[in-house]
Amino acid sequence: MKAIVQDRYGPPETLTLADVDVPTPAADEVLVRVQAAALNAYDWHAMRGDPRLARLTMGRSAPRARIRGRDFAGRVEAVGPRVRRLRPGDAVFGDLGDANGAFAEYVCLPEELAATRPANLTAHQASALPLAGVTALMGLRDVGRVEPGHHVLINGASGGVGTLAVQLAKLLGATVTAVCSTRNVELVRSLGADHVVDYTRDDVTRGTDRHDVVLDLVGNRTLTALRRVLTPTGTLVLSGGGTYRGGSLVGPVWLIARGQLVAPFLRQRVVTLTATPSRAHLEALAAYAEAGDLTPVIDRAYPLHEVADAIRYLEGEHARSKVVITIGPE
Repeated sequence: MKAIVQDRYGPPETLTLADVDVPTPAADEVLVRVQAAALNAYDWHAMRGDPRLARLTMGRSAPRARIRGRDFAGRVEAVGPRVRRLRPGDAVFGDLGDANGAFAEYVCLPEELAATRPANLTAHQASALPLAGVTALMGLRDVGRVEPGHHVLINGASGGVGTLAVQLAKLLGATVTAVCSTRNVELVRSLGADHVVDYTRDDVTRGTDRHDVVLDLVGNRTLTALRRVLTPTGTLVLSGGGTYRGGSLVGPVWLIARGQLVAPFLRQRVVTLTATPSRAHLEALAAYAEAGDLTPVIDRAYPLHEVADAIRYLEGEHARSKVVITIGPE
């Protein structure tokens, strides 16, 4: 099968289209023929080994997971003997987590990490849901504890997580203030944001409005600035992926680490979010999508052999919403 492989950390040029063996599903796994995969900030972090501190777990000189990519949508090709829920031919989507491997024609994963694809979503749209959608859902519902009447601020509202977070916050009954650049104002407003702040013109952290929940998806503000726009008992959810600035030791992890250090001494809640693959969360997202209440927004699609170009586009901060990879037919 064709797959995008990487044998050393580095820029997109280190990614190669190669022939590798089709994986064989274990007893509790399913083999999926991939139709589409989606890019996340995680992918370029893993590709570059950035921040360098993360190499302690990802691999010191090269990524342990040779094939890049986490999010996918496709059809089940074969199942292991202990698989009970899924059958060959089922349309599914999921997140491979740190195992990676989605930028390939086939993937294997545990049955519990795959969910049935909503019938009203294309493979491209479904592939855009897993990591971004789970991050938004956990950040707002599980960690932020958003309730009807809450005021929510989303920093990074036009990105892959942000476009889903705006929709989910509205579904949870919140009044949403979204922060994005000039060219994305109308997009974010069309997703339901009540107020949109163009960060090229206004600094939302200098305003007088206070929010019950701040979901930070960028990591470009100080902890003090983010806390300043919270209510006295509000919740700050840190999930900033950062952008590539030539390599760093800790990157946006510094903001997260500082938040963890001071959190025990604050009346406000400061919570670090780590989204993990979960069938329950995927099924919750699928239910919203099937009801027509949640729609992934696709910026553009690239063929498998152009994954390097897709990551360059994503890294350069030009992307809005999701960038996806076309791998197989619908």
